[in-house]
Amino acid sequence: MVYTPSALSLANAMRADTGFAEPVSAHSIPNARKPVSMRTYEVSSLRRDGAVVNSRIMAPATPAFEAAYTAFARGTLITTTRGPVAVEDLEPGMKIVTNERGPSPLLWIGTTSMRPSHDNGPSLTRIMSDALGIGRPMSDLMTGPGARILHRSPCAIDAALRPVRDLIDGNHVIELRPPSAVQLFHIALQRHATITAAGLEVETYHPGPGFENILPHQHFAQFMAMFPHIQRPSDFGSLAHPREPLRTTSSDGRMVG
Repeated sequence: MVYTPSALSLANAMRADTGFAEPVSAHSIPNARKPVSMRTYEVSSLRRDGAVVNSRIMAPATPAFEAAYTAFARGTLITTTRGPVAVEDLEPGMKIVTNERGPSPLLWIGTTSMRPSHDNGPSLTRIMSDALGIGRPMSDLMTGPGARILHRSPCAIDAALRPVRDLIDGNHVIELRPPSAVQLFHIALQRHATITAAGLEVETYHPGPGFENILPHQHFAQFMAMFPHIQRPSDFGSLAHPREPLRTTSSDGRMVG
């Protein structure tokens, strides 16, 4: 059975104030050289006692933060034990089918909205149906700047996670900059894994080994607070596969784990 977005959820999305997630001017953080743009992020997470916690957080609009929320566009079908479910209809506690360990409970889902055509923001990537083989993907798949796909190179022994935007060829995989806001999502499980989205193997969220050494000190506590199921950086565990860094269009040119 295929679960698709409800009419109500689609209507709510159309009525949403798409400006809420636009980066807004913020006061300079103490000891920072430049003002930091802020963005609104929404989180739904599963506590250890089984309760679901929903929160709305204002945090820096930097690549390290945005990568946690910008993998899948609204409408992306994620394979669960119930069948394919639209990413916006996932709820903490649902069992997501991983390609490494079978079903795993969804612990965290984050979302934000981006306007890619605004202020030269990060672009989206559309993979046309069957672009990477029959049923890969099963239908057009739109991803954000935080998405990686499990890629098997003929010259490599092991598969590696590669940023989806690196596959852009202008034909079957194209760059998009929609004029209106686009809602994007990412999800996290107990352990990093690959899952199936529209027939493609994509990764769940992991900030990358040693991320705590890269984040500015003043942002570390704010970042960790976004993940109520995580007590310390080591709780994210190890990566399921080697992966390449995300390319960013930020002014400092930094890449994210």
